[in-house]
Amino acid sequence: MQLGVRAALVDGAPVEGDVRIVDGAVVDVGVRPAGSGGMAVPGFVDAHINGIAGVDFVNADEEGYRRAAQALAASGVVAFQPTIVSSPPGDYRDPLALVGSLSEDGLPRVAGVHLEGPFLHPEWAGAHDPAHLLPPDPRLAEALCAAGPVTMMTLAPELAGGLELVRLLTARGVVVSLGHSDADAAAAHAAFDAGARAITHIHNAHRRWRARDPGVAGVALVHPGATVQAIVDGVHLAQESAYGAFLAADRRFCLVTDAVEAAGMAPGSYRLGGRTVQVADGAVRLPDGTLAGSLLKMDQAMRNLVRAGADLADAVHAAAGAPARLLAREDLGVLRPGAPAHIAVLDEELRVLRTVVDGVEAFRASE
Repeated sequence: MQLGVRAALVDGAPVEGDVRIVDGAVVDVGVRPAGSGGMAVPGFVDAHINGIAGVDFVNADEEGYRRAAQALAASGVVAFQPTIVSSPPGDYRDPLALVGSLSEDGLPRVAGVHLEGPFLHPEWAGAHDPAHLLPPDPRLAEALCAAGPVTMMTLAPELAGGLELVRLLTARGVVVSLGHSDADAAAAHAAFDAGARAITHIHNAHRRWRARDPGVAGVALVHPGATVQAIVDGVHLAQESAYGAFLAADRRFCLVTDAVEAAGMAPGSYRLGGRTVQVADGAVRLPDGTLAGSLLKMDQAMRNLVRAGADLADAVHAAAGAPARLLAREDLGVLRPGAPAHIAVLDEELRVLRTVVDGVEAFRASE
């Protein structure tokens, strides 16, 4: 199989020529004659998504996951980490068990589950139901991890027992991300030193950055081991805020969508876990006006970052390489000979023409 592309972004550098795929892997790049069907780039990885295309991952069934994966393929995503928002402890079991039973069928892969909560600071609940927030509880955390493929957890490390929970989860191989937190700089440093590896959505739903109190955002931007996740949709962050965070974090900057089931749908009422949210004027909000996820897709996030000032290679890294490294997935976020063929093909306007997962075409744009 040859992709028919004019060029490929190989380890961050453009290589003129086509891409050849055999048995699900890239075997050659720079193949002549070159095709004319756009540029191949590493397929995108969304590490924080609550839903899409009318599917909410807290409430989804297997068919819902299939519809969501099809919608994600259209945005160049080859792998995603469904997010489960803070819920009553008994409500985690079924969605976690479902993800553990899903089969791979040529669509974007589920790369484990992100639990956003329930160990969050009530002052920074954001769209999470405050009634479902709990103090750090090692037994509950262990039970949640045993119930399904938990690969990431967002928590507030300054809560009593928070650092112990960071250490426990890190020892289990779960990525700890800091968010919905009132941590000051000292607490944030302590959490990163204890094993935390990311901030969940910089400048959103955490202690605000002040000149003499930079909080978790200020620490994440300068800590060499912290991945800086950001929702670059023009709603959650001003363009200058997004681009400034990108310039500071450099290769640690990671695009996420935080999309909800309303992404790709008409304005109206939708779900975010057990809560009702409203979509209007390009934003998702609770009835009281609080932002509640986004309508963003990864290809648009990548284009927004380019529009802000990033070059294409760095924007693609933020959408593919950075989240793959955060999740310790060496099979994702790369395009080179010998790597699995997880690829998005972009046109001159950086829109997705095709998405290939394990060498199988998951999406092709209509002519």
